[in-house]
Amino acid sequence: MNDNTLQIILIVAISYLLGSLPTAYIITRINGKNIFEVGSGNMGGTNVIRALGIWWGLLVIAVDTSKGGIAIVLARLIMPQNEILATVIAGLVSIVGHNWSLFAWIITGILRGGKGAATAFGTLLFIMPFQVIAGFLGIIGLILLLTRYMSLAVLIAFSVATVWVMMLIYQHLLPPEYGLYVGLIVVMVFLKFRGNIQRLLDGTERRLGERA
Repeated sequence: MNDNTLQIILIVAISYLLGSLPTAYIITRINGKNIFEVGSGNMGGTNVIRALGIWWGLLVIAVDTSKGGIAIVLARLIMPQNEILATVIAGLVSIVGHNWSLFAWIITGILRGGKGAATAFGTLLFIMPFQVIAGFLGIIGLILLLTRYMSLAVLIAFSVATVWVMMLIYQHLLPPEYGLYVGLIVVMVFLKFRGNIQRLLDGTERRLGERA
């Protein structure tokens, strides 16, 4: 087994475990609740906002965002000779860990987790230019201001970011590997949000600020 293979295995293991950390579960248990029994049962910041309020939810979002970023930083240290490959592997695996958490499986017996949006955004902070990040956050803020649908804001923001990244790659301003990476991210996000998409179409999606 060569050094590259060992590095990749180490990156996968560390990134998955980091992504798997059940932030929402820990925060809600500290406050006497169980995130899996509250609201949508989703292990994410929006559900924590409904269960505990805005500040606890923002804390969960911040920690979940940092998981993706930390995974990438560690991966680049482990594989400095190929930072792009290290970044792509760490980013994808940390999101997979968040969405299908080992620790959530140990707690509940079900392989479950969050929807990966915050962790995915955390990885984008280390890949995308400032203008893409600013645009992403601006879209989130605007859609929330107009509709208070967090799911709609996330879906639109990731869609726009994907198109933007493809344009930057076409202009040779980003490596082509990041196009595949962002494409896979948006596929995972839309798959995890498919229930929200159906509720948006049915007019039954809950708005941000509605208590669980």
